[in-house]
Amino acid sequence: MRKKEIALEVLDRVLHPEGGVGLVSGGFVEGVEVSGDRIEVVVKFRRARDPFAASLRRQAEVALTEAFPGMEVSVGVSSAEAAPKIEPSRRLAGIERVIVVASGKGGVGKSTVAANLAVELVSQGYRVGVLDADIYGPSQPSLFGVEGYMPVAEGGEGSEMIVPAESGGVKIMSIGFFISPDDALVWRGPMAVNALRQLIRQTAWGGLDYLLIDLPPGTGDVHLSVVHELEIDGAIIVSTPGGLAVADVRRGVEMFRSEGIGVPVLGLVENMAWFTPAELPDNRYYIFGKGGGRRFADGAGIEFLGEIPMVLSDSESGERMVQADGVRPEVKGYYEAIGRRVVDKVAGKC
Repeated sequence: MRKKEIALEVLDRVLHPEGGVGLVSGGFVEGVEVSGDRIEVVVKFRRARDPFAASLRRQAEVALTEAFPGMEVSVGVSSAEAAPKIEPSRRLAGIERVIVVASGKGGVGKSTVAANLAVELVSQGYRVGVLDADIYGPSQPSLFGVEGYMPVAEGGEGSEMIVPAESGGVKIMSIGFFISPDDALVWRGPMAVNALRQLIRQTAWGGLDYLLIDLPPGTGDVHLSVVHELEIDGAIIVSTPGGLAVADVRRGVEMFRSEGIGVPVLGLVENMAWFTPAELPDNRYYIFGKGGGRRFADGAGIEFLGEIPMVLSDSESGERMVQADGVRPEVKGYYEAIGRRVVDKVAGKC
């Protein structure tokens, strides 16, 4: 009996993001059985497609395994309502394709890749928008040089839409437009998810060929919310060549491939593949390792979309790597090739 009580205490420390309540206190635990060296738990959700079900199940298994080393742990999931007879994902009116840009960890230049790819697709004749879904660390406003943009609403009461910023033909929407750069954004998961949902549904995107969504690093509530809110045509994974960054990529790839998500992984982009001083264009310095992204892609069975070098002059800080009038000439060829591969992949040509 003592083991069951401990198990309930452990499960109540696993919090559902919507409301921040423990699984036991919130009435999610339907049953706990302890028999010999085995613990069986049934977690029951009120909604048939609770977006946090898989994550909470894993958290519960990990917590119980740590609390009861050597015991076999089984966590089952059920729901209180029948699955609704609707499509789990939907299209936004006027938007042809939605592509997410993700990374296993921060600091790999994911947002810069997303912004430059958007600019390159515009140069190829496509109508493109960028949604900055990194609620806690929005960077697209500064990358595009529109930090001071103040969004305005259009339409009547009850149907107001937010007008996105625009730079170089790319439409941009970000939570960064609504907060001061000096303010810390301290939100629980559900608050962040609700804010993101509003940006998705209430932005006046107009007609777009491609909407690129710049996801936060790692895997979490925002990723699940985007996947359940929209029909995603594919995911681009960004990594640097280093071993740690590549190792973290695997989690992102498996998340998109997992049952219940099933987003096609279009391929991997290796950013910061090497460093070239602008004053010495023939020199290459592999400061983050060499070829790790390509080796991972080959081993994981996904396409290697291309590599992008760092090209900086002595006077540059590297903070602004996006130009509204087109991708920097030193790296344009790389982005052009990647952009064409992405378009072909989404169109099903390769």
